[in-house]
Amino acid sequence: MAKARGKTANFFVWIILGLLIIGLAGFGVDGFGGSVRSIGSVGDREISAQDYASALQQRQQQMAQDGDSMSIAEMREQGIDQDILRDLVTRAALENEADRMGLSVGDDFIAREITSIQGFQGVDGGFDREAYRQILRQQGLSESEFEEELRREVARDILQTAVLGGARQPDSFMDAIMTYVGERRDFSLARLDSDDLEEDISSPTDSELEAFHEDNIDDYTRPEARRITYAWVTPLMVLEEIEVDEDALREMYEERSDEYSQPERRLVERLVFPDTETAEDAAARIEAGEADFAEIVEERGLDLADTDMGDVTRAALGDAGDAVFDLEEPGIVGPVETSLGPALFRMNAVLDAQEIDFEDVRDELRDEYARDRAARFIDQRRDEFDDLLAAGATLEEIAEETVMELGEIDYTGDSDAEIAGYESFREAAEAAEEDDFPELRTLDGDGLFALRLDEIVPAEPEPLEDVMVQVIDDWERAQIVEELAERAEELAGEIADGTGFDEAGLMPERFEGMTRDAFIEGAPGDLMESVFDLEPGETRVVRDADAVFVLRVDEVMPPAEDDPDLAELREMLADQTRQTMSEDIFMLYAQALQDEAGISLDQSAIDAVHSGLR
Repeated sequence: MAKARGKTANFFVWIILGLLIIGLAGFGVDGFGGSVRSIGSVGDREISAQDYASALQQRQQQMAQDGDSMSIAEMREQGIDQDILRDLVTRAALENEADRMGLSVGDDFIAREITSIQGFQGVDGGFDREAYRQILRQQGLSESEFEEELRREVARDILQTAVLGGARQPDSFMDAIMTYVGERRDFSLARLDSDDLEEDISSPTDSELEAFHEDNIDDYTRPEARRITYAWVTPLMVLEEIEVDEDALREMYEERSDEYSQPERRLVERLVFPDTETAEDAAARIEAGEADFAEIVEERGLDLADTDMGDVTRAALGDAGDAVFDLEEPGIVGPVETSLGPALFRMNAVLDAQEIDFEDVRDELRDEYARDRAARFIDQRRDEFDDLLAAGATLEEIAEETVMELGEIDYTGDSDAEIAGYESFREAAEAAEEDDFPELRTLDGDGLFALRLDEIVPAEPEPLEDVMVQVIDDWERAQIVEELAERAEELAGEIADGTGFDEAGLMPERFEGMTRDAFIEGAPGDLMESVFDLEPGETRVVRDADAVFVLRVDEVMPPAEDDPDLAELREMLADQTRQTMSEDIFMLYAQALQDEAGISLDQSAIDAVHSGLR
C-alpha cells in the first residue's frame, strides 16, 4: 500500500496539509463570497472550491520556488488551471467509482496513516494528538472531516493501483522491439570512383552551366550579412611605436638565466631497499645477469614510473651524485646510502650542459618586450578612445585621430578572417542593433575595438560569372556521380544475379555483425537504412553528393543472446513501456468513468475562485 500511495497525488494530505506545514495560508470555506462551496461534480462526487484553490496555490508556490513566479492570470494564460482542473475531475471520478463499488478501509488503517504523518508528530517522534487537533482547527476542519477525506484518498489509491498494476506487455512485444534494435547484418560495400568510368566526362556548355547554376541557386546564394564598420587596435599594430631598450632586454636575459644556462644532467631512476643486504643482493643478481632492473622493480611491487626521478643535476642526487655522474654511458650504480635508505640508481641518458647566448635569444626577447610595451601603450590610451566616443566622434574620425585602424566587414556566422576571428568581436557583431552607439570593448585581452552596424544585407544569389569556377567544379562532380550511379546500377544487377564483386571489377569491404546504429566512416548517412531494407543476396546502389557505392547484404542474424548491453536495454525498455501502457490504460479508464458518471462544472464558481486569488 505504501508503494501505491507514493505513485498518487495524495491530494488532500500532501497538498492541503502540506501547504499548512510550510506556512502558506489556507482559504476558508467562505473565502469566495460565502456561498461558493463547489465548482462542479462527477456523478455524485462534488469538487470543492477549497480543493481547487489549494491546488492552484500549491502549483503557484512550486513555480516560485523554481524561479518562475506567475500570477493566477498568467497561469490561466498558459492553461495551467485547466491541467489542475482535469486532475481534480479525475480524482472525483475515482472517488465516485469507489463509492459505487463500496470500496473503503477500516478505522485501524486510517489511524496508522494519521500517526505516521510527520506534521502530527511531536519532538519525541511520536504522535502528538494536541498538534493534530490544533493543525486541523487552524484549517477549519474537524477530526471526522479530515479522517473521512483521508479514507476517500486511500480508496482512490486502491482503485488507481489496481488499474496501474494490471498493465503487462506480452513477451512478443518486447521480442519485436529487441529484434529491431539488436538484429545484425553482414554486408559488402564497394565504392566506385572516376576510374570506374568507361569514358571521361565532356566539358560543360554555357547553357548547361547556366541551368546547373539556376537549379542549385541555394548553393550560390550569399547568406544574410551584417555590414559593420569597426575601429580596432592590437599590440601588433603599434609595434613600430615602441622603442626597444637594449638594457631591458639584457635584464630579461639575466632574469631567465636558469632557462638559458643549464648544467649537465642525467636521466635517472632510483630504487630504494629496506636494508643494505637486500640492495646488495639485487645489485649482484643484476651484475650476474640473473635479473634486470625492471624485474627487480616489479619484485618490489612497484612500477618503473615509481622510480623515475626525471632529469637531475649532480647536486640534486646528493651522495649518489658522484657515482651517477662518473658513468659516461647508461648503467647501474649502488647501492648508495640515501635519506630514504640504500638505493640502486640506473642512469639512462646523459644531457649535456646548455649555454644559450644573449644574441641567440635577443629577437625572441625583443618581440616579447615589444608586445608587452605595446599592450601597455594601448591600455594607457583607453580613456582617450572612450572620451572621443562619448563626445560623439565617429569611428572614421577616431581612426584619423588615433592609432586605431578602420575596417569594414559583411559579417555572417561563418566569418573568421582578421577581426572576425576574435570571439569578443563575434559576440558584439551578432548583438549589435542599427541604432546602437559604438562602445569601446576589449578584444579577447589583445587590444581594443568599437563597431557600428550600418545595415543588414539580405541574402542574394551570386551571379554566375562571380562563381564560375565553383559551378564548373560542382557540375563536373555531379556528372561524375550521375554516370557512376548508372554504371553502379548495371553492376548491382549483375552481382544480384550471382556475379562476384571481383568478377564485376570491384573491390568490396566486408562488414560483419553490424546493427542499425552502426556508423561507417566515409559512407552515405542513410547506408544502414538501406542495409536493413534488404534481404540476403539483394543489392542496392547508395550514393551521396560525392560518391557512389554498391551494397549487397550477405547475412541476417538475430540479436546476440550473450550481449549484456542488450539485456540491460531490454529491461529498461520493458520498464518504460510498462509505465507508458499503465498511464494510457489509466487515462482511458478515468475517461470512461467520467463519461459514465457525467461531469458538471460551474464556470461562475470557478471564476469566483480565480478572483479570490492573485
